[in-house]
Amino acid sequence: NGVTTVVGLLGTDDTVRTTAQLVQRARGLREEGITAFMMSGGYHLPPATLTGTVRGDIVHLDLCIGVGELAISDHRSSQPTLEELVRVASECHVAGIMTGKAGTLHLHVGDGPRRLALVRQALDETEIPARTFNPTHCNRNRDLFEEATCLALRGCVIDVTSGSGPTTTCCQHASPLSFGAGLALRQYFTDARCPPRSNITCSSDGGGSLPVFDSEGNLITMAYGTPAGLLV
Repeated sequence: NGVTTVVGLLGTDDTVRTTAQLVQRARGLREEGITAFMMSGGYHLPPATLTGTVRGDIVHLDLCIGVGELAISDHRSSQPTLEELVRVASECHVAGIMTGKAGTLHLHVGDGPRRLALVRQALDETEIPARTFNPTHCNRNRDLFEEATCLALRGCVIDVTSGSGPTTTCCQHASPLSFGAGLALRQYFTDARCPPRSNITCSSDGGGSLPVFDSEGNLITMAYGTPAGLLV
């Protein structure tokens, strides 16, 4: 019972914390009996890697299944362009083909007004399969969730964050506009457009930092996530 599989990744701090440390931690968890995987990269570009490229990390590191979480529509991101996003996504896709791994690009989606515009452009203008893109925190607000649902209809796998909602405290994903993962899942599964049930997941951000910022991007409070939000 409880959590049996975890996926580790670097978030905002992909400078002090390294991919090598992440690999070490994942291997340690496996020794303790938990199935553990990890992702190359982090919030920023160029991505933090162990082998020098994200393709190399996915191909040569048995625990590495993709890249993440690369930040978009967020004041803490590298403000990636379409070309930069597509290049990382293509590396994930090719590495997935080479290894039989997921080869996904896990995207941290902030509360910026551009929301998922870069992903839509990538699907419209390139040949990269929709399944490569995996945006998370999609229940941050209802406009974002609607855009994410449209991407799920096109083949992306979207993710909602447990513990989000207007009553949640000390959480970067909580705002008066956000809504809980349970409500998001219900809305998705009852959507008249019938988005594929397999194209949505729910994650906890367990162990991750949960900062709260003011309108100017200044840090107000800091907490950390736990897997308890999945118990709904």
